[in-house]
Amino acid sequence: MTLPVALSGKDVIGQAKTGTGKTLGFGLPLLERVTVPADVETGRAGPEKLTNAPQALVVVPTRELCTQVTNDLLTAGKVRNVRVLAIYGGRAYEPQVEALKKGVDVIVGTPGRLLDLAGQKKLDLSHVRALVLDEADEMLDLGFLPDVEKIIQLLPPKRQTMLFSATMPGAVIGLARRYMSQPTHISATSPDDEGATVANTTQRVYRAHSMDKPEMVARILQSEGRGLAMIFCRTKRTAADIADQLAQRGFASGAVHGDLGQGAREQALRAFRNGKVDVLVCTDVAARGIDVEGVTHVINYQSPEEEKTYLHRIGRTGRAGASGTAVTLVDWDDIPRWQLINKALDLGFPDPPETYSTSPHLFEELNIPAGTKGVLPRAERTRAGLSAERVEDLGETGGRGRKSAAPAAAVREERPARTRTPRQRRRTRGGTPLGAAGTAAEPQSPSAEPRFQTAVPQFQTAEPQFQTAVPMDVPERVERATEPRTPRRRRRTRGGPGAVTGTPAVETAEISATVTAPDAVAEPVVSDPEAEPVAKPRRRRTRAAKPAADAATTVETAAVTEPVDAPEAPVAETKPRRRTRVAKSVAEAAESAVVQSADAKGEAPVAETKPRRGTRVAKPAAEAVEAAATAEAPEADAEATPKPRRRRTRTTAAKTES
Repeated sequence: MTLPVALSGKDVIGQAKTGTGKTLGFGLPLLERVTVPADVETGRAGPEKLTNAPQALVVVPTRELCTQVTNDLLTAGKVRNVRVLAIYGGRAYEPQVEALKKGVDVIVGTPGRLLDLAGQKKLDLSHVRALVLDEADEMLDLGFLPDVEKIIQLLPPKRQTMLFSATMPGAVIGLARRYMSQPTHISATSPDDEGATVANTTQRVYRAHSMDKPEMVARILQSEGRGLAMIFCRTKRTAADIADQLAQRGFASGAVHGDLGQGAREQALRAFRNGKVDVLVCTDVAARGIDVEGVTHVINYQSPEEEKTYLHRIGRTGRAGASGTAVTLVDWDDIPRWQLINKALDLGFPDPPETYSTSPHLFEELNIPAGTKGVLPRAERTRAGLSAERVEDLGETGGRGRKSAAPAAAVREERPARTRTPRQRRRTRGGTPLGAAGTAAEPQSPSAEPRFQTAVPQFQTAEPQFQTAVPMDVPERVERATEPRTPRRRRRTRGGPGAVTGTPAVETAEISATVTAPDAVAEPVVSDPEAEPVAKPRRRRTRAAKPAADAATTVETAAVTEPVDAPEAPVAETKPRRRTRVAKSVAEAAESAVVQSADAKGEAPVAETKPRRGTRVAKPAAEAVEAAATAEAPEADAEATPKPRRRRTRTTAAKTES
């Protein structure tokens, strides 16, 4: 019915049921309108009509349908050597651009990639004589309408326009007339085929529970006489999950949905056509136009959104006069939606029967052998599976992990070999590199050492300090103080005895013996008579109350300690640094060290003076060190001992006397 009208060059709106040959209904008129070199040789057309620009354009909604229409047109135009090119997203631009440069007669493409190439001036649509919108109701939907309008604006005004679909609502027909000139509406139906669905397709509808659906599907797939089967899901996640579950149950299954790369989608569809996979789980991207020979069962795992989707889903079976079975599993929540679909299509299933995987009527209506379980027996697992089909490298674009394994392997092979020698880690002992025989090597300059190794000697110097806690005579101290030594690298500390220099070796060693943290210990520094006064540390505020009493007791005990015969060293007042929280153990360690020294010389310590509550005092460690330094000076008077700083409390100003 369509060929005479379309061959005359008039605009056509074609509507027919699924599987009735709409592709050749618009494909043959397109191939006849294209001018090829064979027409010039036979005298049917002049040489001036030959061009390398596209002369016909077919716009389709999905990539799978684009590939299928291209193959059909290549088969039909093989005798006349018509050049047909498929342009769709998800694969590299370069092969498509090269084919356009060589020359193309008919282009089949999706709207997005067509607009991309036209915007890059790689696609010239000014010579198009015929435009076809396949699945026109989907193309003129709100999602595709802006892109379709942009494509139509790039075409010449004088052209032939044809629309084809199995479902053609009235609103879509009215919208299509804006782009057409006096179109002829052709609706092809058989006299004995009433209704919107094909009579050769047997429809079964069951109310099923979502947790029992995988078991039901596994048993339906083992029905007698089953060939290829397609399972439709509403969401991409459900499609991927069902494909994995069926593979675990022993079925050769594949998946087609939007989260897969184009290479994986084409691999699954190609394996399904070749028979390596007999179960294809997919979303609605494969519901329109896909024509695979031998599909006997279509299972709607989830209820479709509308009646048009239902018609296109079950139209994958019962094509070209063959018979098929369509099974729809409706969940309890989808009953209202299904009742609307049933009313619109007048199917006669307003209240589906409640069915489970063990229901007797399920086995009887679908010819399932008795005793069938949800796992395919090993003797029937004869399909090669999805892994037997090679994944084609399409040079895919976009993200979401769409690159196949083949390009990744090629990148690993092309990576150049390593030319730089890997860095070797050096073994050290106490911060000093080890020699060949395991002994310490000669020390190097600080600039030659790695930065991360300079902190090691500071932590390793704690052990010698524990061993030097033996009283020494004054001449020996002076002799050690006059010996030249390598200047030690200063490091910053946050409180503790290692933060103040000028501490006598004996008291510092005794204090260090009571401290367990290695980073709180520093090397002993011997007082030198001619040394410069110790710099005042930064003023710190502390919140500890009890260490103040310990520091005051330390000062009094140090004042009455027996003087040691040593040269007098100038004692400078050391002000505590501000904002330092000193641990209680440090102050008590200083007090215990001085008290033990007093006990060894037969003197009793002075009673502890407890400060008033809430008094903020200076850093206890700094005052303990200052008191110990005062005890070393023989001519220092007890009256010259610096008193603790006066602090004002929140209630009144209290004075702590030593």
